[in-house]
Amino acid sequence: MKILFIGSRLFDDVSHYCKENNITSILTESNKNAPNLEKATKHYIVPRGMEEPKKIAIKEKVDGIIPLIGIDPPLLSIAQLKEELKKENIPVLISKPKTVDICSDKTKTKKFFQENKIPTPKSQIITKTTPLNNIQYPVVLKQGYGQGGKDIKICKNKKDIEEYFKTFNQALCEEFIEGSEISIEVSCWNKTYYPIAPIYKGETNLNGTHPISRIRYGPVKIKGLNNNRIIKTAENIAKKLDAEGTIDIDLIYSQKHDKIYAIEVNTRVSGTRYLSSATTGINPLTNLIKMITGEFTKENLKKIHKKYNSLEIPIKNYNGPTPPEPLKDFTNKPYIIHGPENYQRITIQGKTIEECFETAKKITGQDYKTE
Repeated sequence: MKILFIGSRLFDDVSHYCKENNITSILTESNKNAPNLEKATKHYIVPRGMEEPKKIAIKEKVDGIIPLIGIDPPLLSIAQLKEELKKENIPVLISKPKTVDICSDKTKTKKFFQENKIPTPKSQIITKTTPLNNIQYPVVLKQGYGQGGKDIKICKNKKDIEEYFKTFNQALCEEFIEGSEISIEVSCWNKTYYPIAPIYKGETNLNGTHPISRIRYGPVKIKGLNNNRIIKTAENIAKKLDAEGTIDIDLIYSQKHDKIYAIEVNTRVSGTRYLSSATTGINPLTNLIKMITGEFTKENLKKIHKKYNSLEIPIKNYNGPTPPEPLKDFTNKPYIIHGPENYQRITIQGKTIEECFETAKKITGQDYKTE
C-alpha cells in the first residue's frame, strides 16, 4: 500500500500508523524546511499548486492521496485534482469541488442550510448603504471567506457596524445566538458517514473570544441535550453535502429555544481532531488511511469506538518532560501536546472528566477546575 500525503506539517499525526501498518508514505511539500519530512518513506519538495503532486502520484502509482491541509485556500485546487485523477483510479480524500466551494464561502454555506431546511441563524447581506434601523442587536458580521475568526465581528450597535465598514464594503449579517458552541467531525466515504464525537467549545460571548483560547472537552455534556441529536444533525448535513474525506461541522445549541443551529462546515482537517481521538479512540486522520485500505466501515469503527472523557487546555508552552512516542497518540500516555510555540495546547484522555482535570493538574501544576 502506497499513499501520497500533501503537506508535511501534520504528518506526525499519522506517521506511526503508516509504519505500524507497513504503508509506504510519500510526502509532497513546498517548504524545504517544513517539519516531519524525514518521517516519510520518501518526500518531494515541489512548487505550490497541485500539478507536481499529480505527476508524482501517477509516477509513484500510489493507491490514494490524503491532503494534510489545515487552511482553506488550497482546498478547491485539491478538489479539482480529485476530479483529474479519477481516470487514473487514484482516490483523493477530499470532498468534490461543488461541496468544497459551498463550504469555503460562508454565504454559500448559509444558502445551503436554508435550502435544505437545516436550522441556522437568520441572516442577510448588508452593505455600507443598507439602512440599519431594523437591525436587532447584537449581530455577527462575517466575510464570505476566511477562517480562525478572521474578519468576524460581533456588533452591539450601529456604531460597531459603521466601524466594520471602514474596512469592508459588504458583510453577511447574522443574528447572534446565545448558547453552547459545538464541533463534530464526520468521516465520509462511499456514502458512509461516521460522526465521531460532539466536542464542547464554550459558550458564545459578546467579546468574540475564539474557542481555541478556551478550555474544551468531549463529549458534550449539556443539560437537556441528548448527544444523539448532534450526531443526527451532523450526519444529515454530511449526507446533504455529499461530503467525502473528513469534514468539521460547527454548531450552536440554544438551551433557551432547545434548538441546534448550523453555523459552518470545513472540508479539511479539524482543530478538534485530538479531542475527537481522545474521546473515542478513533483518529480522524487514520480514518482517511482506512478509506484507502478498504477498512473504513461503520462496523469496523463501532468495534474500536470507546467511551472516554477528554479535556483540552491552552498552555502557551509546555515545559515538562518529553512525552513517550508516538507523540500524537494516546497509546502510551493519557495526554498529547500540540500546537505552535506560544500557542500550545494539551489534550487529555481519561475515564472521567475528573480524572482529566487531575492529569492536567499533575502536568501543569494548575487546578483548572477552580478557575
